[in-house]
Amino acid sequence: MFVTDDVKFVGVKDNKIDLFESQYPVPDGISYNSFVIIDEKVAVIDTVDIAFTEEWLGNVSDALGHRRPNYLVVGHMEPDHSANITSFMRVYPEAKIVSTARSFAMMKNFFGEDFIDRQIVVGDGSSLSLGNHTLHFITAPMVHWPEVMVTYDSFEKILFSADAFGKFGNPDKEEVWDDEARRYYIGIVGKYGVQVESLIKKLLALEIEKICPLHGPVLCENIGHYLNLYLTWARYQAQEDGVVIAYTTVYGNTKRAVLLLLEKLREYGCGNVALYDLARCDMSMAVADAFKYSKLVLATTTYNGGIFPFMRTFIDHLTERNYSYRTVAFLENGSWAPMATRVMRERLSGCKNLEFAHSKVRILSALNEDSEREIDALAKEIST
Repeated sequence: MFVTDDVKFVGVKDNKIDLFESQYPVPDGISYNSFVIIDEKVAVIDTVDIAFTEEWLGNVSDALGHRRPNYLVVGHMEPDHSANITSFMRVYPEAKIVSTARSFAMMKNFFGEDFIDRQIVVGDGSSLSLGNHTLHFITAPMVHWPEVMVTYDSFEKILFSADAFGKFGNPDKEEVWDDEARRYYIGIVGKYGVQVESLIKKLLALEIEKICPLHGPVLCENIGHYLNLYLTWARYQAQEDGVVIAYTTVYGNTKRAVLLLLEKLREYGCGNVALYDLARCDMSMAVADAFKYSKLVLATTTYNGGIFPFMRTFIDHLTERNYSYRTVAFLENGSWAPMATRVMRERLSGCKNLEFAHSKVRILSALNEDSEREIDALAKEIST
């Protein structure tokens, strides 16, 4: 596939994978992207997962025709992108590897060698001419590993963005980029908002016409939209006004309470409401929506003197990713010693800039007139 006349896509699509990084469901699979730039000299941008060695080497060979690569540019050492470095260097012994000093140290750890005689070590502000194309290297530590760099081709105005701007799913599928890109970002990169914002500020100084990430489609239009979304996510700001209700239920009484809350929210004009049963949903989607929307209701039972395990896991995902700048409300259920609200609030204590709803809901085993009034009051408060 041609990205431009000189830049070709040589990546692969993984349609068999069920869990990316053994935790994120990817029902539409994922791509491992790699690119070839053909000029007076030839550069290959990154490799792919080890399961696709032969397919990828075949793609590279087909793209090159009679040419041989001069350089392999390694932007990220995570194995789904670096696993075929040794295979590539064996097939193309004259090629040199262009990467950061930290990447070469990781190569030694992964492969037992760092290709010392074939290294071109680059850093922030380094460049490499291929002829018409000049590659400019920008370090992006902790987006989302410490060795990461992105590469800007000033001739084509293409950003090879490593894992930034990546997306779950089939890159050829016609769908809105934002949702699966947000789930990818929050899950994989979300902890490192400060570092992401630092990178985006560097990128805003560049004229970018295309973004070529290591997962997902090549982004060719409305580049400002993607940059602005990344700034919103990096700053932990809500993307939209709305409510996520995340709940666990044992015998159905807590579920009945949150369904009543959902009904009341809609009565009071709250249009965007997402409901997640944490024991049964894709947890990564619930986490991504908690970062998408401005308000969050946590509803659970008191369990073994604490909270239900799936709720504990959900809150851990939020706090690990610096959940901030949201309004949070609580709904607790307990038959004899309800304390879930206290535990949930304590677990969120390390989060910055959270506001807690004044209205609280306490259910003693099952809904009654008092708890129904509390639900109505909570719905009114968070709908405004």
